[in-house]
Amino acid sequence: MSIRTQGTTLFTAILILVACTVVMQLWLLTVSMEALLAHQTRTLVPAALGSSVLLLINAGLLRYVFRFDHDAEREGQK
Repeated sequence: MSIRTQGTTLFTAILILVACTVVMQLWLLTVSMEALLAHQTRTLVPAALGSSVLLLINAGLLRYVFRFDHDAEREGQK
């Protein structure tokens, strides 16, 4: 399997994961806003922590894509 095919498959899988995490973050935002408007502040901190974890996951996936692209370019130049 060529590195280009692997990269395409990897990018597609990561894009699907990022889309899922973004939908979860939007859901957390909706829940947080509803809780805030209902003056239920107990749910705000867990929602913020969950959203922060999802942000870290997305950042890690982005870093992995950049590192894979850099390694693929370096291997293509050889």
